Amino acid sequence: MLPPVESDPLPVGEIQPVVESAPTAEEVSNIPGGVRAMINAAMKTNDKSKIETVLALAQQAAPQGEEEIEVIETAWRADVAEKTRLAREAETRKIREAGVFELWSGEGQLGGFQASGNSNNVGLSAGLKLKRQGLDWSHSLRATADYQRSNGVTSREQFLFAYEPRYQVKDELFVYGLAQYERNKLQGFTGRYAISGGIGYQIANSGDLKLSVKAGPALRVTNFTVEEDETRLAALFGFDFDWKIAERLSFTQDANMVTETGGQATVIVDSSRTTLNLVSGLDAKVSDRLRSRITYAVDYDSKPPEGKVSTDTVTRLTLVYDF
Repeated sequence: MLPPVESDPLPVGEIQPVVESAPTAEEVSNIPGGVRAMINAAMKTNDKSKIETVLALAQQAAPQGEEEIEVIETAWRADVAEKTRLAREAETRKIREAGVFELWSGEGQLGGFQASGNSNNVGLSAGLKLKRQGLDWSHSLRATADYQRSNGVTSREQFLFAYEPRYQVKDELFVYGLAQYERNKLQGFTGRYAISGGIGYQIANSGDLKLSVKAGPALRVTNFTVEEDETRLAALFGFDFDWKIAERLSFTQDANMVTETGGQATVIVDSSRTTLNLVSGLDAKVSDRLRSRITYAVDYDSKPPEGKVSTDTVTRLTLVYDF
């Protein structure tokens, strides 16, 4: 029989080492747990104003952790700046790579109107506005139509089409071009063509208030229904005013004034005819894409054709759809 195998005895009194984990940031932080939880909850909202408010309150509630809160704020602002930079680069790349028919937005409107002046009646009104915003260039197209037939006779026929490109020279300064066509037999002309170019300035451009003005020379050709056609040099002045009165209510004011020279296609010396187109509008937001709009338009001609009055007014009630 083999003798039993003796195993090595276990060491007596030996203690296994204990590995202690490093303390967490919360355990060594001077920011109380409740305040830190409030900061973390605010960060998850991604709401800039809310985060700034919470950080300011946290510094007041935990002055002993002011330095840590400043570190948190610095890191947050750096992260926001980096995300903004990346988003801007992505948007720039999208615009540069977009085709001619991409990046267009606009609105369409349909409604009725009541007119006074050379006519007193009611009818239908339609309009379309398109805009393409690029890095430096923007393009806008605008078309409106008023049409009515009474007892088989056309009593109102007014059309307008305008194309305006703009180049942003600086933040506020821009140059523009304008090509416009009008037709309004009630005012005594079957066609009025205008080409203009000049400079403009953005006076105000805040979130709720926008105001820009523009001015430049123009060439205008008018085909009258009775009188001889005219081709004149002119000066064009215009302004565009938008005011967001409340969350769902906004006011717009657009105007174009053209003063013609006395001669036929000569240098501007003395005005012969002044026309003014003034459109005031009030929009009420119904949904994200649908608005109701009431506009009041004034068309003034200082030298109307024989048998016509100087001022026409049109009040329109329309529904506007954004796309």
